[in-house]
Amino acid sequence: MKKNLAAAYRIMVGFGFDPLKFYRSLCGIKGYLCDLRLLKNQEITSVRKFTFGKFSPQLGDRFSESGEAKGHYFHQDLLVARRINVNNPIVHVDLGSRVDGFVAHVASFRPIMVIDIRPFLSKVKNITFMQVDMMGVLPSNLFDYCDSLSCLHALEHFGLGRYGDPVNYDGYLLGLDNLYSILRKNGKLYFSTPIGPQRIEFNAHRVFSVGYLLECFEGKYIVDRFSFVDDEGDLFENVELTKSKIDNNFGCQYGCGIFEMTKL
Repeated sequence: MKKNLAAAYRIMVGFGFDPLKFYRSLCGIKGYLCDLRLLKNQEITSVRKFTFGKFSPQLGDRFSESGEAKGHYFHQDLLVARRINVNNPIVHVDLGSRVDGFVAHVASFRPIMVIDIRPFLSKVKNITFMQVDMMGVLPSNLFDYCDSLSCLHALEHFGLGRYGDPVNYDGYLLGLDNLYSILRKNGKLYFSTPIGPQRIEFNAHRVFSVGYLLECFEGKYIVDRFSFVDDEGDLFENVELTKSKIDNNFGCQYGCGIFEMTKL
């Protein structure tokens, strides 16, 4: 029953309707009207006057926390940006990671080049952009291009058509090959993806088993550090890759594995 409700919730959110947000908004109507009445009464005795512009009710915010320091993106973005700052590479390139999270963190202290299949029209200091389909033929100028490369929560989407990319069952393998080609020997790759029992949740993403990822990296990279975010959204940093933990995907059904690796 719980799984069915969770599935129904995901479907509704996928169609643009969030029932939880709607419920919280309904609960916030009474407080909104009371606060509006109070504010208008206070206006009568105020020295400085503000005209009331368009109404913009934010009905559910009174029930929210100040912020949530949990989850895949929060932890991976901060962790990898911190590691890049520590390692201080010559040239850092990012492939497909979140611009308003990880890329922004890195751009706050150093230049970063972003590669994505989608266009990026904004002009931002420290960010340069190149539009490339990483499942296609790699432009010749990108071979052995950088000594530091990141791909965070992106490869799992390759070939599923979600972002207008061509459907390709093995698209992630093409992406891995191109990542390897872009990075120079002894360069650092920062890579993250969902981990758990291996599956495709079409057309959102793939989930990879940790064991299979290590097979993909064998002979190409040395894993320097492995961290993961568990199903509760908490970070476990620089943990040991033991066989028992690998075999059960560190207890994750839908976690996030974060690899820092050196190219052989």
